[in-house]
Amino acid sequence: MNEIDSARPDWLLRQARTRIAAEDAALLLGHALQRSASWLYAHADEPVAQEKAERFLQLVQRRAAGEPVAYLIGRRGFWTLDLAVTPDTLIPRPETERLVELALERLPVEGQPRVLDLGTGSGAVALALASERPRARVLATDRSAGALAVARANAGAYGLANVAFAEGDWYAAAGPGQFDLIVSNPPYIAAGDAHLARGDLRFEPEAALASGQDGLDALRIIAAGASGRLRPGGWLLVEHGYDQGPAARGLLAAVGLDAVETAQDLENRDRVTLGRMPQAEEGA
Repeated sequence: MNEIDSARPDWLLRQARTRIAAEDAALLLGHALQRSASWLYAHADEPVAQEKAERFLQLVQRRAAGEPVAYLIGRRGFWTLDLAVTPDTLIPRPETERLVELALERLPVEGQPRVLDLGTGSGAVALALASERPRARVLATDRSAGALAVARANAGAYGLANVAFAEGDWYAAAGPGQFDLIVSNPPYIAAGDAHLARGDLRFEPEAALASGQDGLDALRIIAAGASGRLRPGGWLLVEHGYDQGPAARGLLAAVGLDAVETAQDLENRDRVTLGRMPQAEEGA
């Protein structure tokens, strides 16, 4: 009998920690056994079936090779939601919750504001807003059919009937009409940036990460189309890189938005730039 035939959670975790982070090891073992983290430690000496132990060690090998934990377990927490993710979608990140916070500050609880999420991916931002503002009507778009399938499944898992989905490129997917709020976490890394070949980014869809030679192509499209798609007093909020605040403010101001500002994330880095469609002047 070899060691894997009589494996127990504590032994498996010790093996994994020689290759990957302890937190990752616990997540992967919980996934392989379909058990919670608390169960793992409460049953540290309970035998594990051989096929499950082998499955876990395969996951450890893949993680050691760089595959993101979120793709290996197919889940990532965001806001108050536990979302399915696949290699068709970006992995939701904590800093994007700043985009949600700022959007909610501008979305009334009453009424039925129309919200547009451009490039929704897994649906993280759209579903967070829909869950917090159940009277809002949210439209989430993406040019990736695979990403939209994931987003739809996530909406279904939470019974969020106030979200609709449309496939297409940016505003082309949104159809006619104007919105009270437009949000987007678009690609904003410069094509050829060395970071694209490092860490989790190696495994995420490049089309959802990189956007032109300076990383601003998508932001230009979103800003240019905003004035025709926002109602008077409506807001555009876009996430971007830590060094793109000045450029993003310039793009929003250039199309006539006012109250333009950049908000920082929890690490005090520029993260979200926002602007408002001016109200129509009385008598105009």
